[in-house]
Amino acid sequence: MRTNHEIDYFILGEEMQLVEIELDPQETAIAEAGAFMYMDEGIQMETIFGDGSSQDKTSFFGKILGAGKRLLTGESLFMTAYTHTGIGKARVAFASPYPGKIIPIDLAEMGGKIICQKDSFLCAAKGVSVGIEFQKKLGTGLFGGEGFIMQKLEGDGLAFCHAGGHVMKRVLKPGEVLRVDTGCIVAYAQTIDYDIQFIGGIKNTLFGGEGMFFATLKGPGEVWLQTLPISRLASRILSYGSGARKEEGSILGGLGNLLDGDGR
Repeated sequence: MRTNHEIDYFILGEEMQLVEIELDPQETAIAEAGAFMYMDEGIQMETIFGDGSSQDKTSFFGKILGAGKRLLTGESLFMTAYTHTGIGKARVAFASPYPGKIIPIDLAEMGGKIICQKDSFLCAAKGVSVGIEFQKKLGTGLFGGEGFIMQKLEGDGLAFCHAGGHVMKRVLKPGEVLRVDTGCIVAYAQTIDYDIQFIGGIKNTLFGGEGMFFATLKGPGEVWLQTLPISRLASRILSYGSGARKEEGSILGGLGNLLDGDGR
């Protein structure tokens, strides 16, 4: 018997996906501020502190403390709850913030908890707790790409994360180790041992272009990986928007920029 609200969902789209959640009367979905796309008549939205998982059981100070933890993961103090107050079924939809894939995760199948990168959470059934997870290993916190603080999702309901590019799921056997670029990790099961490993070799370190460390993920458990971390996408956009062009192989070079109106 689940303690979180039970919801049905549909994921639509390819590069810029949305998740449409179907609510029965008095069912509620929670979402990050800014994720909302549309909703049917009969759904009421309410801004709440934190994630609403213990909204009716804690004091006002407790709610403030719980919401304040979200600031450490770079999120807003507030979330939005969408409750179906009518009859029949109604739908509310949430959109991806950038090109990528939406990942549905049933926390009941994950032992009640997963750990994910700080900005990946999109929405969930009411009752799912969105908290913080501290990296206990010094090296992982310093060089793991996500710092000492990650997000944790706890409960027995459905949660939806978003990641850039294509997302793949790997199921690691006990003792199996996967070495990954630190920015490509989206989420992993609580049974995974997450650590970092020095790449090694002076040429690899100085000229490899892949940084100095791998993330190592040791099974057993599930791991979700993304092909396009948002940091990588942002740096590529900034490099093209800086005004310096690579001329794209043109024999005219800078003269070509003048002729097509891009000279500065």
